[in-house]
Amino acid sequence: MLPPLEDLLRLNVTELPPITDPTFASHFHQFGKYKVVLIGDGSHGTSEFYTARAKITEHLIQHHGFNVVALEADWPDVEAIDRYVRRRAGPRSTIEVTEPEPAFQRFPRWMWRNHEVHDFVEWLREHNKGLKKGQKAGMYGLDLYSMGASMRAVINYLDHVDPKMGMVARKRYGELEPWVEHPQEYGLASLLGPFKDCRTDVINMLKLLLRNRIEYSSHVEDGDEFHSSEQNARLIADAEDYYKAMYSSSTESWNLRDSHMFKTLQRVLDHEGEGAKAVVWAHNSHVGDARASYMGWHRKELSLGQLVREAYSKQVVSLGCGTYTGTVAATGGWDADMQIMKVLPSLPDSYEFLAHQTGIKSFFLDLRDGKCDENLRKQLMKKRLERFIGVIYRPDTERQSHYCHTILPNQFDGYIWFDETKAIRALEVHQPKTPLEIDETYPFGM
Repeated sequence: MLPPLEDLLRLNVTELPPITDPTFASHFHQFGKYKVVLIGDGSHGTSEFYTARAKITEHLIQHHGFNVVALEADWPDVEAIDRYVRRRAGPRSTIEVTEPEPAFQRFPRWMWRNHEVHDFVEWLREHNKGLKKGQKAGMYGLDLYSMGASMRAVINYLDHVDPKMGMVARKRYGELEPWVEHPQEYGLASLLGPFKDCRTDVINMLKLLLRNRIEYSSHVEDGDEFHSSEQNARLIADAEDYYKAMYSSSTESWNLRDSHMFKTLQRVLDHEGEGAKAVVWAHNSHVGDARASYMGWHRKELSLGQLVREAYSKQVVSLGCGTYTGTVAATGGWDADMQIMKVLPSLPDSYEFLAHQTGIKSFFLDLRDGKCDENLRKQLMKKRLERFIGVIYRPDTERQSHYCHTILPNQFDGYIWFDETKAIRALEVHQPKTPLEIDETYPFGM
């Protein structure tokens, strides 16, 4: 007769030391052989998730040659940080710097502008110090909400390498310029009547840029600057598509977004060449395999983690993070200031409740076939609820707002558990006004 599930789970997890313990990250040494390690978070405002992710990433960079850190964040923002950590030419930014062009200003600021991320950025800059260009680890943004900033970046780049083409870019992007401050209105206008579609212009601009790849790549920093401009041009094209889809189908817009993140990651790995290895930081809903959750079963959504698995097969490992209770940095509505909110204890029919029943404060569960006890893995294959908190948290409607059914062993290859967690240490709580993005990150800012 099998022991109760919580006892079976307790017998098969690796209890973790405090994150501050120097041995914490060594428990993830086994994942150094993979090409892509995706590390999720159960919320965008939990300190333990961010710090654990940073410590594991530091270990993978130091001991296993990982050289790409890819974030669920906008390309231009992260590039400013990359210039800082790799000491590249051009406008740089640290996390805390607010002048002249601060990074991570759009809602939600605290998702990346916090002490946990700041500490990692400073560590990476120090790690890269003195290393040759090809030995340094860089940071890259995977998301697509920077249409205006990306347009400016492409024009600025072309002004430097090919002023005549810079003028062409101004003309091509000119039709989109009026929509830059409120891009969601571009999508709405496409549904409501006479409308100048900008698709042809942005695609033609991308084609012109690619046509000159060899010439432009020879100009500055061995192609890094061209690679960045190409990515910005692709982002503009994908964002134009995304904003039109946003009002017609939340599923289509979600799929466009995660597909963009996947293709961006692919291009970064290709650009870094043979031997490139990446750590991806994103929400559990993105790094997990959507085919193992309500997202895929009923909403027909795909995910970054699913696409990476399909492309790189056994070279990929995906790790989720979860908690039972504590505090979280979040807000009750779009564009509101950050609050420190109490996280309700997880629901009884959830994986989080099961993990809590072990009585272990923090552990790692290896879910890979052959690495996990066969009887435990079989029992965990039963559908259970899983909690997803984005940047918006609504405890008064928690069941419908933040839970969906998943099959954990098919969703992740491993699960990092913290029974009680605390909110990230944000650098500021006030949030400047940001245009409302309808259904942009279902559910609730993910």
